[in-house]
Amino acid sequence: MTSYSAYLLVSHGSRDSRARLALWQLTQLVRWQLKTNVILTQGNYIEQQLHNLPNKKTVTTVNQERCPLVSSACLELTTVPLHEQITQFARQANRANCQQIQIFPLFLLPGAHVREDIPAEVAKAQQVLGATVNLQLRPYLGSRVGMLELLREQFAQMPSDGRILLAHGSRIPGSNQISEVLAAQLKAIPAYWSVFPSLAEQIETLLGAGKHKIAILPYFLFSGKITEAIATRVQQLQQTFSTVELILGHPLGPTKELAKLVLEEVAQ
Repeated sequence: MTSYSAYLLVSHGSRDSRARLALWQLTQLVRWQLKTNVILTQGNYIEQQLHNLPNKKTVTTVNQERCPLVSSACLELTTVPLHEQITQFARQANRANCQQIQIFPLFLLPGAHVREDIPAEVAKAQQVLGATVNLQLRPYLGSRVGMLELLREQFAQMPSDGRILLAHGSRIPGSNQISEVLAAQLKAIPAYWSVFPSLAEQIETLLGAGKHKIAILPYFLFSGKITEAIATRVQQLQQTFSTVELILGHPLGPTKELAKLVLEEVAQ
């Protein structure tokens, strides 16, 4: 009997209904992408059969694959601890003949949640499940090679002579280096919502360098209270820096491109 993998997307969690809806939408898009991959694989298999047959009258077709099992879970702001959410999903998946759960942290930067909290929760769940199901923790979303191109395309939609990549920021030593490298690759400078350098400071930096049209790209997964606060702050800064035009972009959002990026590491 064939064994399958099931897929669990792990987000931070939010009280904002927009973020919860976006997580649900991304989960559906990942499921659709996995199902599309299965159909393409089956099509290639059948085409190979037809090519190799000396007699083209008959061909053995594969059974149509069931829809891949995909769900989501939250680390915080939920009534059920993450390890229990993982355990519940793993048992459901095991009943559907899935013996491996691939867990995808939907985090953009390697802060404490990625380095400590999620691995600890996965370890707790694995201890409860024993050998019945294998939990495989995948690298966090922001580490994907394709993330750079996705952000580059977003910046390209905002013509400007100066760029700022605005991330949440972390006080953990070394955590913000990822943002700094990413910003440099995008020909932008980094700014942070919760630590320094702030957005206002970096606008001043670009203004001092002679820039007058500045694109600001929020490096956030979904829209929510923080991105709403960012929009308000940009409006305030536009009044303060009246000689410069500030162009605010959008967070990544639940798109087909992001769903493909979630699964990028699986395809490699």
